[in-house]
Amino acid sequence: MLVSDFDFELPPALIAERPAVPREAARLLHFRDGSIDPRPLTVADLPGLLRPSDLLVFNDTRVIPARLYGRRERDPEVRVEALLLKPIGERRWTAMARPAKRLRPGDRVLFDGGLVAEALGRDDDQIVLRFDRDDADVLTALETAGAMPLPPYIVSQRKADARDKTDYQTVFAEKTGAIAAPTAGLHFTPALIESLKAAGIGFARVTLHVGAGTFLPVKVDRVEDHKMHAEWGEVTAGTVAAIETARARGCRVIAIGTTSLRLLESAARGTGKLQPFVGETDIFITPGFEFRVVDGLMTNFHLPKSTLLMLVAAFVGLPAQRAIYAHAVEKGFRFYSYGDTSLLFRQAGSPP
Repeated sequence: MLVSDFDFELPPALIAERPAVPREAARLLHFRDGSIDPRPLTVADLPGLLRPSDLLVFNDTRVIPARLYGRRERDPEVRVEALLLKPIGERRWTAMARPAKRLRPGDRVLFDGGLVAEALGRDDDQIVLRFDRDDADVLTALETAGAMPLPPYIVSQRKADARDKTDYQTVFAEKTGAIAAPTAGLHFTPALIESLKAAGIGFARVTLHVGAGTFLPVKVDRVEDHKMHAEWGEVTAGTVAAIETARARGCRVIAIGTTSLRLLESAARGTGKLQPFVGETDIFITPGFEFRVVDGLMTNFHLPKSTLLMLVAAFVGLPAQRAIYAHAVEKGFRFYSYGDTSLLFRQAGSPP
């Protein structure tokens, strides 16, 4: 299968730079039984679109304000931008940096907020930075010195600001470790959650720390040649039990976001049966994938030729994915992290 099979024309005006206010005012495209619901819906309509005892599974990862700006100490004219990815021990972090080619091993970078790091070397598209303080102190400093790691298509238009520290965090955020938000969860508010609970909807959580792969474009021609970056995740025994109970009652399991879906399907990949999971996953879901856990998916509208768009095509079928996205463009839905969203249900036996 070719990556070009997942291309489409997206008018730049449909790329959202800010979220809807309030969050649940975002528009919602509802796809069920092979067709698009023609009604003008918003996320606030979600309780009426679900069945009592449906189970929603959220990602409770918390986004780190992981983008830093600074200068190279030996030549302050050289500005440095770094996106911290994850700690790897001994005060060292992997990072994506610009201009990476001008950072030599031994170079010190003076970041805003007083953070200082030494470049230790490069590995493909990443560098290793060793900070002047322990990991916990780095995380504390990031809360004031760091900027939220907004996606490149937003950062190219504006820098992250104080508002993004709230806008780019879900109400479920609890476990620190992501460098991108699980964006479908951004549409939820305490009021909407209470409405869902009143409608009999169940809730469960997983944790997937969204990593560098979410920013990286697919650079190959054939889908099969793309390599996914691994991300750390956890599915607890309690979540497995909640899903098994829902299944036994004939209820649907609905993943809130592609991150929740990928982790749930990872936890069932080995044996075909969902079980507790802790570790890294590099699962790549493309058309032809056999879904074992998830019946429904709430997800925002994704980049052309992206792995997330391929996942959507796998979930509903490539012809349906194309129809959904053509409809979204025609009707002016807002795209990407701060955009509108969709609620998709797959059909048993639907074509890949």
